Amino acid sequence: MARRFDAVIFDMDGLLLDSERPIRDAWLRLSSLTEADYLLTVGRNRQDSLAVLSEKLGSVVEAERVYAAVDAEIAVQFRDRGFELMPGALALLQRLQSLGVPLAVASSTRHAKVLERLDAAGIRTFFGPIHGGDQVARGKPHPDLFELAALSLGIHPAKALVFEDSSYGAQGALTAGMGVVLVPDLKQPDPAIAPQCLVLGSLNEVPPRLPSWFRDT
Repeated sequence: MARRFDAVIFDMDGLLLDSERPIRDAWLRLSSLTEADYLLTVGRNRQDSLAVLSEKLGSVVEAERVYAAVDAEIAVQFRDRGFELMPGALALLQRLQSLGVPLAVASSTRHAKVLERLDAAGIRTFFGPIHGGDQVARGKPHPDLFELAALSLGIHPAKALVFEDSSYGAQGALTAGMGVVLVPDLKQPDPAIAPQCLVLGSLNEVPPRLPSWFRDT
C-alpha cells in the first residue's frame, strides 16, 4: 500500500452500514438455509446470489419467494430508521471530505436500494458517483462495478483506493488494479485475497494511515 491515490470507492453493506447481520438473520428465520449457505452470497449482486440460493433452496421460485419475504421484513423493521453506521464510518467520511478526497460507492446491492439506504443513514451527501450491482453486466468478483465507479470519478482505476468487507469485492477491485483495504464483517477474508490487501479490524484504524495515501494530508 505504498501508493498515492486520488479518490476512494466504498462498498456499502457490511462496510459503511451494519446491514449484513439483520439481513442474514431474516434469511435464516424465513428459509431453510444454514449460515454457511447464506454466507456464499455475501458480496455478490442479487442475480448471482439468486443463482446460489436457488440451488440451495431447490428452485428459483422458492428463492424469489424468500427474497420477497426478507425484503418485506427488513422494510418493516427499518421503516422509521436506517441501518446503523459501522464503527468509524462517519468519522472517516468526514475526514476524507475535509481533505477534499472524491468519494464514490460501488455496492452489489441494487442501485435504487443503495440510494435509499444511504439516505436513511444520513450519509448520501458525502458521495459523488453512487453505483449498484444492477448497473453492470457482471457483479463482484469481476471488476466491472469498480471500473464504472472510476470512470464516473474521472480517474484511472489505479488511482482509486477501495474499502471492502468481502473477498468478492476485494478481488474485483484488485483485478481493476486498485488499492484495497479489507475490513471483514461476517466472513473472514479469503486466504488467497487477504495478502494482497491491507486487512483492518474496523474503519477506526484508517485515519492515521491517510497521510501515506493522499497528498496534503
